[in-house]
Amino acid sequence: MKKFKKIIVKLCVALYAAIFLIVSILPFYLMLINSVKSSRDYGRNGFFSMPQELKLSNYVKVFEDGIFSYFKNSLIVTVVSLAILLFVALCASYAFSRMKLKWTNTLFMLVVACMSISLHVALIPIYLLTRDVGLYDTLAGLVGPYVAFNLPITIFILTNFMREIPVELEEAAKIDGCGHIRLFSTIIVPLSKAGIVTVSIYDAIAMWNEFSFALVLTQSPESRTLPLALWNYRGQYSSNVPMLFAVLFISVIPMILAFAFGQDKLIKGMMAGAVKG
Repeated sequence: MKKFKKIIVKLCVALYAAIFLIVSILPFYLMLINSVKSSRDYGRNGFFSMPQELKLSNYVKVFEDGIFSYFKNSLIVTVVSLAILLFVALCASYAFSRMKLKWTNTLFMLVVACMSISLHVALIPIYLLTRDVGLYDTLAGLVGPYVAFNLPITIFILTNFMREIPVELEEAAKIDGCGHIRLFSTIIVPLSKAGIVTVSIYDAIAMWNEFSFALVLTQSPESRTLPLALWNYRGQYSSNVPMLFAVLFISVIPMILAFAFGQDKLIKGMMAGAVKG
């Protein structure tokens, strides 16, 4: 009887896993097969049909229209913003996890409270500030808001990771003559690798998909990022749905790769950030 129950449980788990896998993959599969259809094929056979012929010219047309420029802008802004964000967050998190002052916990809670600030509340002040300092319609003008709005949750997750690192390791290193900078770079940062990967994937995807700041703080196509390209293509190819799917599929490739290579660390890090501390 117990063996029968175990078999039933395993079958239920396998069935659940199969359903979850299908639900997860199906949107990307439908996006891909519709991106290689002709507009006539899509209109005649519908959304769920297989393509009558592979129309790779949709992708060729998208790149000829300059989507690579939008893609490059998104990549530059995301990489630069993420590098600055991680440096600031790692330094702040180390201080929050090790400093034993009266105001440390209060300041940490204040940083965590900043996670509740709505992006739209700060949109107009940030636009005015960006315009006044001469960064409007530049990629540099997007870096500051991207770093600022992703900093609280990044500090929150990394601080909880660093609090789990045994203090004895640092004390032993100090006895051996290790300074604070070397201690931070050779012990704390390597041991926080799982947390760093977690916030890197989380923040990179948030920056890659960000729309509001990119719309308000940029104007020319030379400074606009990939989400705005999707918005522009929606109007340009409103009657050519397969072309829209081609643009969408190109835009989600980096996110698919990010989750594929860092899914286990992302889940581990988010669970740690949610439970610890």
